[in-house]
Amino acid sequence: MPFGPVVFGVLLAASVAIGVVALWRLSDTRDPVDMRLQEYGVSTEAALPSDASATAASRRQWTGVTRLLYGFGFGPGLAAALTRAGLRLTAAEFALITASAGVLGFAIGAVRVGGLVAGIAGAILGLAVPIVYLRFKEGSRRRKFTEQLPDVLTLMVGGLRAGYGLPQTLEMMVARLPPPASEEFGWAVRAGTLGMPASRALNEMADRAGSGDLDLIVTAINVQAELGGNLAQTLETIGATVRERLRIFREIRAMTAQQRLTGYILALTPLGLGIFMFITRPEYIKQMFVGMWLVLPIGAVILQVIGFVVIQKIVAIEV
Repeated sequence: MPFGPVVFGVLLAASVAIGVVALWRLSDTRDPVDMRLQEYGVSTEAALPSDASATAASRRQWTGVTRLLYGFGFGPGLAAALTRAGLRLTAAEFALITASAGVLGFAIGAVRVGGLVAGIAGAILGLAVPIVYLRFKEGSRRRKFTEQLPDVLTLMVGGLRAGYGLPQTLEMMVARLPPPASEEFGWAVRAGTLGMPASRALNEMADRAGSGDLDLIVTAINVQAELGGNLAQTLETIGATVRERLRIFREIRAMTAQQRLTGYILALTPLGLGIFMFITRPEYIKQMFVGMWLVLPIGAVILQVIGFVVIQKIVAIEV
């Protein structure tokens, strides 16, 4: 069994750890409160999630990784993506999980199949799994939030017509709506409690949710706050538009279900078969990763990705 790639992987991981510690020591000191807030994808004026304060002390050990991510510019985007996905992880924690998956994939590929190329392929696959999961959770949470918008508008219109102000209406929605709508509006309410203007809190909520319909709702609220008008009637009109758009969207999803499923099957079948061969017959499949034959798996992966992207673009009909 060739242990050279495994030793190389261990040395590479140790080098990365030493580099992280060195950059941490050389980095500038930042406000710890600001860093804790930014790790969760919120600005310094917004509030942390309700369960974040209990675990803040235990997560300070990843401060060096956080500084490294923010130093290279990856921290804000990753923290925002984790927030949109609803994952109670900081950017540093997710980066460590991704790195661990990559090291594990490298070790499995190098030990089970043998060779540096197989180890690199396993590392790439291991690194891709957490990222794909993050994108999946982000898209799933966005779709679920969009589907809740008709209920959001119904409660908001009812609260405003009952005589509630906007802050009281938002608090009522947080208490009565299920996640993720209650979580998103809860962040806006807590930000307002800390002194952030309501318009800014709602704008940040809309940016975090990534929903065009929510942008329309927030714009209507901000315009009403500046110019006045019947907000309940405006939101009721927007609610009718949102419901009709969701109806058309569901019809399109049903019509394109077969094509979307075909794309997933065509993309995952070769990958699953390759993993199965790696596990059961490594001596057979590793011949494709030697010499000029390496062009075959690389070309196959590139063509599979291109085909999957083309299929998804064809069936992604905007409403």
